[in-house]
Amino acid sequence: MQFWVKFIINNMDTSGLQKKIGITFKDTELLSKAFVHRSYLNENKNTAIESNEKLEFLGDSVLSLITSIYLYRTYPTLHEGDYTDIKASIVKTESLFEASSELGLGKYLYLSKGEDENHGRESISMLADCFEALIATIFLDQGFETAYQFVLKFLFKDKLDTIVENKSYLSSKNRLQEYWQEKYKTLPIYQIIKQEGPEHHKNYTIGVYHRDKLIGEGNGLSKKSAEEKAASAALLQLGI
Repeated sequence: MQFWVKFIINNMDTSGLQKKIGITFKDTELLSKAFVHRSYLNENKNTAIESNEKLEFLGDSVLSLITSIYLYRTYPTLHEGDYTDIKASIVKTESLFEASSELGLGKYLYLSKGEDENHGRESISMLADCFEALIATIFLDQGFETAYQFVLKFLFKDKLDTIVENKSYLSSKNRLQEYWQEKYKTLPIYQIIKQEGPEHHKNYTIGVYHRDKLIGEGNGLSKKSAEEKAASAALLQLGI
């Protein structure tokens, strides 16, 4: 059994990936473990190898610390709430998936036959998890600073700075409020246009107004959700 496990891990050629990320691993077995999805183990129950789930857990924590340190060092004048919103914007699943796709991590994944046939190598969640697992292997094999530089190069790049500069980490409602206060020295007005459905399942349609003129409207199952959509529609209407 142990021989088979070693064969699985050592049979994976990760030299191309190591060259692409500019990191030569001391423990290539550890790197290979980042690509073992749990579905593979479901079809290969006699193997002693583990899935990448624990590495993903560690990578998530390392990524959170890297992001926090980067924001603290780079944007010292921002508030704690800003840091939280920016971090949520950059470490979201979609961002991790994009970085993972650019590195071509999908081709290294060990998947069950079913997951493979179901386009698992292109799965947003699987590739995002794989990227976090990769961060963990870099941290364990090379140390924090190498993991830090890897994240800056392959996840943040120009993306994080653009998020901060454009304030796209803010909710639509907050962005509209900032614009409104700067331009009109007042706050946008939200009004319920209509509400439908039973008390436990109401649907709200809310409009955002400027001097009785409807700028945007949205609907949702809560006033907060409807206001956010109305603000988003208003930003679009205003070309922001």
